[in-house]
Amino acid sequence: MFKVLPVLVAAGCAAAMMTSVPAFALEPPASPPADTPLKAFVTSVEADKSITFRLFAPAAKSVAVVLGQREPMMMTRGDDGVWTAKSDVLAPNLYEYYFNIDGFRSIDPGTNQPKPQRQVNTSLILVPGSILDTRDVPHGDLRLVTLSSKALKSQRQMHVYTPPGYTDASDPLPVVYLYHGFGDTVDSWVTQGRAPQILDNLLAEQKIKPMIVVIPDTEADIPEAIAENFPAAQRRKDFYPINADAIDRELIEDLIPYMEKTYRVRTDADGRAVVGLSQGGYQALVSGLSHLGTFGWVATFSGVSTTTVPNKAVDAALDAPDTINKALRNFTVTVGSKDTVTGKDIAGLKAKLDEKKIAHEYHEYKDLQHEMDVWRPSLVSFLEKAFREPGAK
Repeated sequence: MFKVLPVLVAAGCAAAMMTSVPAFALEPPASPPADTPLKAFVTSVEADKSITFRLFAPAAKSVAVVLGQREPMMMTRGDDGVWTAKSDVLAPNLYEYYFNIDGFRSIDPGTNQPKPQRQVNTSLILVPGSILDTRDVPHGDLRLVTLSSKALKSQRQMHVYTPPGYTDASDPLPVVYLYHGFGDTVDSWVTQGRAPQILDNLLAEQKIKPMIVVIPDTEADIPEAIAENFPAAQRRKDFYPINADAIDRELIEDLIPYMEKTYRVRTDADGRAVVGLSQGGYQALVSGLSHLGTFGWVATFSGVSTTTVPNKAVDAALDAPDTINKALRNFTVTVGSKDTVTGKDIAGLKAKLDEKKIAHEYHEYKDLQHEMDVWRPSLVSFLEKAFREPGAK
C-alpha cells in the first residue's frame, strides 16, 4: 500500500490542477446559431457606404473597433452576443481596421481579407467606387513566381504583373520594381496596395504606358538579417543596412537578369524604375542611387532615408548632383504631413536634395500619416508620368 500512495497523491494533484483550469478554456468557443443567416453576425458595407462592424463574442466584456487612423469606436453588445458599431458614411477606399477585445488586438474573423503582414493583426474592407475597384476593363495577368536566388542562397517569391495583351512576341516593355514596407509581405502591394486594379484601370483610361511591374519581397530573411531577431529600438541601426544590401544584391544579380531572360523587357536604364514605400522607400534609394546606370526612375514614398540609416553609396551619389541629374529621368519623393514614422527621414532627404540642387518632384499629403492613403495615390501619380518622353501627356 505504501507503494501505491505516491501514485494516489500524484493523481490527486493532477485532479486539483484540472479543477483550477477555467471551464471556458476546456470548451470550444461559441458559434453563431445555425437558425439565423450569417450576415447578422459579420461586418458589412452598407448601401450608403457606411460600414457596420459586427463581432460575435458573447463572452467578451468590452470590444472596440479601430478604423484606420481614427479614434477607437466602442461597440455595443446585443442579446444575441453580437457586438456592433456603425461608421460614418465613408469615401470609396480600402480601409484597414482591427478589434480590441478585452485588451487583445484581433483581426475580424467574420471577413476573408486580412492585411498581408508578417504578424497578422489587421483586416481590410473595401468601400467601392474608386480606382481600387475591380472594374469591367481588360485585365493584366498576375503571376506568383518562385526563383532560386543565388545572391541570397534561398528560394524566393515575387509577383509579376503583365499588362493586357502581353505575349512573348510583344515589344519590350519598361519595368517597375515595387517594394513594400516593414512588417508587410510580398502580397502587400497586391492585396492592400491594389496595384493590379490600379494598373488595369489606368491602362483602360490610357493614363499610363503599358509596363511590367515586379513586386519582390523587401525582406531578405537571410540568417544575419531576419526582422524578428532585432529589437525595434535597434532595427534601423542594425537590421536595415544588412537587409538593404542583401536585397540590392538580389535585385541586381537575380531579379533583373531573370526578367530579361524570361520576359520581353527593356534593358536600358530609362526603361527601369525602382519604387518603394517606407522601408521599401529606403530600398529604392539604396538600389536606385547605387546603380544610376541601371535605373532611370526612382521614387520613395514616406521612405526611410540616410538621415537615420546612413549608406555610403547613397551619400556619395547625393554628393554628385550633376551625375544624378543626368542619370535620372525622374526622382519622386512623397510623405504625409503628419508622418511621425519617417517624416524626419523625408525632411532630411528633401533638405539634402534642395541643398545640392538635385532635380526631384516632392509632394506632401496634407493631414495624412504613415499610411496607404499616401502610398496608393503616390503610386498612381508616379505611374502616370513614368516612361514618357519629355513633354508627353
